[in-house]
Amino acid sequence: MNTEITNASFSSALQIRKGISAVIGSGGKTSLLRALSLELSREHTVILATSTHFLPFPHCPLLLSEEPEPEMLRARLADSPAGILCVARHAENGKLRSPALPFSVLAELADYVLVEADGSKRLPLKAHAAHEPVIPEGSRQCICVVGASGFYRKIGEVVHRPEHFLSLARKRFPELTIDSPAEPKHAAYVLTREGLADRVLLNQMELWGERVGEILREFAAHCPLPLTAASLLHEAL
Repeated sequence: MNTEITNASFSSALQIRKGISAVIGSGGKTSLLRALSLELSREHTVILATSTHFLPFPHCPLLLSEEPEPEMLRARLADSPAGILCVARHAENGKLRSPALPFSVLAELADYVLVEADGSKRLPLKAHAAHEPVIPEGSRQCICVVGASGFYRKIGEVVHRPEHFLSLARKRFPELTIDSPAEPKHAAYVLTREGLADRVLLNQMELWGERVGEILREFAAHCPLPLTAASLLHEAL
């Protein structure tokens, strides 16, 4: 468990493996996908995609097609100066939705397929509904991002799906209400109860200064998963 923010590689710290990786949670999914794609594309090809909806990435080309051919995708990826390609279909309000090709096909065309697998309404914390996340079949790993900016603020203000968060957290912390502060132990317990992720990235830790170690220890005491502290804003681990 990292207890300090240091300069390191996100892909190595999170042990990203070739194939399909799903990123879920809140408070930095898009930033993590960007960071991972830039790191991995130094030596490998990378496809960015979503299993739900997301916004276009400004740092890489976009292949937008309802019926793309694998060879077209392969050619576009080869032509990408950065070795990164975002693959998607049109959705409403300027967003993109899941690609037409199966994720298993994408994994045959690129070394790494990085998938944003749920939404969070731009809030730092969340609980997952029954239909969430949408983890692609064949995923090698699932990383949950947790936004530390939500800690010690009212659950009703910083949690996506707060009532579901409370229903899970109250199994261990029955005193919690919608106005209770969301503490690291509450978020960790909910994440553990959900049982969706393989690893956790605790983002926005630059906000906590000397309390980073304290927060990580509290979180780790209630979540047995491998845990990494990060500041995606400052591109540091």
